[in-house]
Amino acid sequence: MYSITFNNDLDRDYEALTAYKEFRIEAERKGFRHFLEVFSPNALVNPVEDVPKFVSDHIVRALAGVASPGRPIFLKIPYYGPKAMESLVRYDSSLVVGILGGSAGTTLDAFQMLYDAKKYGARVALYGRKINNAEHQLKFITYLRAVADGQMWPMEAVRAYRGDLEKLGIKPKRSLEDDLKTTVTSLSYNNTSSVSMTGADKSEAPKETKASAALASAQAKKFFQRNYFKDAEEETEKKTTFNNRPDFSKMTQQEKLQWNLERIRRSM
Repeated sequence: MYSITFNNDLDRDYEALTAYKEFRIEAERKGFRHFLEVFSPNALVNPVEDVPKFVSDHIVRALAGVASPGRPIFLKIPYYGPKAMESLVRYDSSLVVGILGGSAGTTLDAFQMLYDAKKYGARVALYGRKINNAEHQLKFITYLRAVADGQMWPMEAVRAYRGDLEKLGIKPKRSLEDDLKTTVTSLSYNNTSSVSMTGADKSEAPKETKASAALASAQAKKFFQRNYFKDAEEETEKKTTFNNRPDFSKMTQQEKLQWNLERIRRSM
């Protein structure tokens, strides 16, 4: 693990980037793989209007032009919310973005953060205090896994986890009502203070937003592409060799392009 923190100090941030570059080059030369941890600013020298954007920008700059052998296996960053996560993941799809857990918070904090982060592109979750402070760490991890695999909703996992605690005779640290709340410190996506929202209010009564409209649009686009590529694939199959490989000598330029696009789609 290589950890780094940027504080909008030109000289110090430059030194930090240079030190990471030197480490990365040496690690690549010795065949040593690493993952990169980037924290939020903790001693800002100059004010930052948008911390998530500031952190993402420095990550992109730090890894610009770096070939695969020298890139981190994955990133470990704070979860700043849907917009920041989607922007980073979409900008560089080769990055495996992971989140750090932050403060312990409630049980729903841990499960909801994992669910949201995965929904918007994260592929790794590295929880420290959230697991260490759990009443039963193994059971807690079991339900984190269930949420990560899409087998349970966050609130459902909270109730199931507490049910296991009851069976084991372990007294929960919080009441069920409190454990089904998300706290400001754990799931706040901006720097302003706000009132905690219960999981029921947040998960069971979703409102139509620009994000959900965009998601619906993306799903419609994916449906179109799936059917478009299906038709193209069926046409291409007519021009394949005996080993099911395309006979490019019989294909037009457009058909070659369609075949390659379909190959890329299948690998995603």
